[in-house]
Amino acid sequence: MKSLIKSIQSGSLVLIAVLFLAACDSDSIEPVATDSIFETAQASGFTTLVAALEAADLDVVLDTQGPFTVFAPTDEAFAKLPAGTVDNLLLPENKAALADILTYHVVEGRVTSEQVVTLTSAKTLQGADVDIEVNDGTVSINGATVTAVDIESENGIIHVVDSVLLPPTE
Repeated sequence: MKSLIKSIQSGSLVLIAVLFLAACDSDSIEPVATDSIFETAQASGFTTLVAALEAADLDVVLDTQGPFTVFAPTDEAFAKLPAGTVDNLLLPENKAALADILTYHVVEGRVTSEQVVTLTSAKTLQGADVDIEVNDGTVSINGATVTAVDIESENGIIHVVDSVLLPPTE
């Protein structure tokens, strides 16, 4: 009799476990980002951006603080700048100017692509606003086309842009 009860109990536990697992929808489980924005940029091949962040000492900020939204220029975007510009900006004496440019790509908070398309501007960490436009489903930030969106990280989100954003001069 005791073995029959134990068999029923064991069978019930197995049935409950199977029903519980069957009720879980694998599509509703999203992976949790465990890398920082800086680590995500490193892993995603933003070589020039990563070098610039390190030169401006902003790598630590994007590694440990946040949440932030970064409009990350590709290596090709940096290559579109006039010859010598990137090398010049990476020099220690230009650290402040480089930080000014890089913080113009960063908005406080986690702004998803779904939210970006509802905005007309956003205040950057640099202090000035960027203009946001949506035309025929294409989003642009100060004229730079957003080419990839919602790259999640632990402390924010990255949207890829095809041009370097330059802050307004005073």
